[in-house]
Amino acid sequence: MSLIKTKFNVGKDLAPYVNCIMYGENSNVDSHTNIPLYADGYPGIMFQQSKEGFFLLPKKKKLSELFLYGQTLDSISLDVKGPHNYVVVQLYPFASKYLLNIDPKTLNDECYDLLQINYLDILDFQKSLKNANNLVAQVNVISSLMRELIKSHKVYENDNVQKAISLILLSRGQIKIKELLDQLSLTERTLERSFKAYVGLSPKQFSKIIQFQSSLNQLTDAKFEKLTEVGLDSGFSDQSHFIRTFKSYTGQTPSSYLKNL
Repeated sequence: MSLIKTKFNVGKDLAPYVNCIMYGENSNVDSHTNIPLYADGYPGIMFQQSKEGFFLLPKKKKLSELFLYGQTLDSISLDVKGPHNYVVVQLYPFASKYLLNIDPKTLNDECYDLLQINYLDILDFQKSLKNANNLVAQVNVISSLMRELIKSHKVYENDNVQKAISLILLSRGQIKIKELLDQLSLTERTLERSFKAYVGLSPKQFSKIIQFQSSLNQLTDAKFEKLTEVGLDSGFSDQSHFIRTFKSYTGQTPSSYLKNL
């Protein structure tokens, strides 16, 4: 199977909202590919091309060619048969609310058909993406789409939410909520209400996801000597807590994940 993944940096004008742009491709006509959507704290926009379409599992929901996906809380994945390619714009956690004014809670473990947008010439962008004859052209088109979304910016930004996200990411999800509140000079109720409104999760849920991602990266990059080190280094109180959390997001234990790499 020929599976290619490429990551692109973004321009300064997109950088406040876009973490990166990624591309994937599988040219095998007999392939049956499952793409895990492991929780990582980042929503995204995907443009995909395939003969039979992409399906969201376990719901078996057929997805649009151009869609927005939200935060992942459960073990879900994308399923596709045959040759396919896709471009993903990985957004910062607050960006789906800022740019599209979509309640992020409704996007948890879900995908939203961007062709429903009625204030942009979204069908023109879709057509341009389909007609783009190379990867660079596709990235340029989807970058133009992002610029149009930024121009039509729907919601005022919330500095406290952005600062909270930065602190959680910097600590790899290990900052205590009390410390977060102290640094931001906020009450727990105020932070939680704002965070859920812009991210779709509570600060505790988001921190747990970032902790999980930290452990997943260590396992994937083989940056450990003993498996018990990974959980402790990622801030889990004990091994059973680490295994339970890991399985809730991936559907498998850390040891099973390693065997399937």
